[in-house]
Amino acid sequence: MESRDRVGSVAVIGLGTMGTGIAEVVARHGFAVRAIDIDDTTVSDARQRIEASTDRAVVRDKLTASERSGILDRILFTTNLQECLTSDIVIEAVPENLELKRQVLGQLDGLLPDRVIWCTNTSSLSVTEISTAVSQPSRVVGLHFFNPAPVQDFVEIVRTVVTDDEVVEHIRVFAEQIGKQAVICEDKAGFIANSLLFGYLNHAASMFEQKYASREDIDAAMRLGCGLPMGPLALLDLIGLDTSYQILDTMYRQGRDRLHAPSPILKHMVTAGLKGRKSGRGFYSYAEPGSPEIVADDRVAAQDASDASVREVNTVGVVGSGTMATGIIEVFAKAGFSVTFVARSEDKVAKVIASIRRSLEKALQRGKIEQDAVDAAMGCITGTTVLDDLADVDLVVEAIAEELDIKTALFENLDEICRPGVILATTTSSLPVVDLASVTSRPGDVVGLHFFNPASVMKLMEIVDTVATSSDVVATARSVVSRIGKVGVHCGDRAGFIVNALLFPYLNDAIKMAEGNYATTDDIDTAMKVGCGYPMGPFELLDVVGLDVSLAIQQTLYREFREPGFAPAPWLEHLVTAGYTGRKAGRGFRSYA
Repeated sequence: MESRDRVGSVAVIGLGTMGTGIAEVVARHGFAVRAIDIDDTTVSDARQRIEASTDRAVVRDKLTASERSGILDRILFTTNLQECLTSDIVIEAVPENLELKRQVLGQLDGLLPDRVIWCTNTSSLSVTEISTAVSQPSRVVGLHFFNPAPVQDFVEIVRTVVTDDEVVEHIRVFAEQIGKQAVICEDKAGFIANSLLFGYLNHAASMFEQKYASREDIDAAMRLGCGLPMGPLALLDLIGLDTSYQILDTMYRQGRDRLHAPSPILKHMVTAGLKGRKSGRGFYSYAEPGSPEIVADDRVAAQDASDASVREVNTVGVVGSGTMATGIIEVFAKAGFSVTFVARSEDKVAKVIASIRRSLEKALQRGKIEQDAVDAAMGCITGTTVLDDLADVDLVVEAIAEELDIKTALFENLDEICRPGVILATTTSSLPVVDLASVTSRPGDVVGLHFFNPASVMKLMEIVDTVATSSDVVATARSVVSRIGKVGVHCGDRAGFIVNALLFPYLNDAIKMAEGNYATTDDIDTAMKVGCGYPMGPFELLDVVGLDVSLAIQQTLYREFREPGFAPAPWLEHLVTAGYTGRKAGRGFRSYA
């Protein structure tokens, strides 16, 4: 393996935001840098940005004045491409245009020594196509930094079918030397992070375009339901809708995956000048161009059924005794509702009450609740094994097994037992709510209330109305959700609702990526956690959710939308068939002790 001494200097060609950041990072870690652009103004601006950035670091005690001076001394700012001739690594960071990138590399080919390593910072273009501009394509590798380069401690190293293993290893070591965590992947459209991220973002844009849910509810659902740092539409605004469209279009032309075909709304918005934060308006409106401050506009989502009356709900029935049902009972009891729950046996009734008491005692010990509140909550709970005991409640929440036949039979019984005006809710995560409504004589009173697990902790709830749900039922659901301290998002009745409809195709894409040997499961997880700020990587999350559960949801999405890209990955099907269903089985995509 070649040592660090092998790198005499690094050339960075293209001094936009990304190129400037790369030059700063490399210089910060002790390497001599040739920072090159053809435009004097651009070079001058780059120098000023690095001076300002390092000055801020000194003020924040992240650099000493001497270290700052050393960084600036190590960077030669120039418009002369000939300065590349002494460099051992050339990093191209010019605008995302294939011909421009090939032209830059072609100009230098033959002038630089054979040992030079060529790196392209492209985020979506084919590294293979770029590499054909030089006489030694085996020395070309993708080195995709994430923006802002001085802050994001992550890079993707992209190898082509002809890239030398020695080159890949050398750049991997170099990435470590400049403080970056690196993952290695094959030359696939979008590489790892963009391929998975932009398919998800595109799906969210389509969901908004179809008016399935409001921009606010789509974003809140993914932040609160999945723990993501930003909602997808706000993130598109931050990236720039023009940039997003270009990346998706490039990915689609390379891979012909229909899920990457840009949603028409993206092109329409870009054409209209709505490019996101940088233009002051995208999916949201901003105080001024470049400002992160969102301001009210005429597209603010109206509260659904805001003019509808709200039914009185003081008593709640819960059917079920599993983990989800137990959490739901606790949530309603802590909010002061009188709760009657139905379990199959007295033993299960006792276990539910014991579990809730244990949960409240733990909260008491941690100072999250007072003893009076514990006593009050427990006093609100009544357990029974008789379904008819729900005859006089105001709201029934079904939380039994996720099987349509079982749920259907229950709703037929509830329809006969409950008095007129009682709202019947299902906590299904993927089954059609309308299928349950249709077996009752009161389809207008049926609504989906999808809690997230654990119900006592997760703030998000999806309120799902069918084509038959009455407006006052939706208004009542919103009121109840607010009273129990949850954030409700409203959507129509179709497979996956908001969260699962966006989450599981992304997870499925990750499986297909690993299945096709484009990257390892570990590198894919790292890319999404470190590169995109996700709390868990896709394979880590799949093992937690359960591969059998994940497969069932993906199958439901595929049956409803008939989208070829939603077909469950064969690897997922095979693992489930083998009984490897994730952490609960001790083995899934990974093995557990």
